[in-house]
Amino acid sequence: MAGRKQNPHLYELAKLGAQARLQDLIHEAKLLIDLFPHLRDSFDPDELPSKFLLRRGRDRADAKARKRKKPQWTAEQREAVAARMKKYWAKRKKAEGKGD
Repeated sequence: MAGRKQNPHLYELAKLGAQARLQDLIHEAKLLIDLFPHLRDSFDPDELPSKFLLRRGRDRADAKARKRKKPQWTAEQREAVAARMKKYWAKRKKAEGKGD
């Protein structure tokens, strides 16, 4: 979504609005089922219930959010490791040259 990068504040507001609208729809569906109990059994058994669909969508969103991790090392830490590894490999290469 290109808009998310351009204006993150607007994206957050849209997300909150979508969440509020979804809660309104769920509440309305519950009221309709309370008024018309026969609707509870009106869907085909092969169809997935809306709770399942919502849960599946939430789980996918959570999984996607979990995948996005910040880098664990700072630039200074990476540079320090790089310097140590250069020394390590130089020492090892030098030791291999003496062994020949």
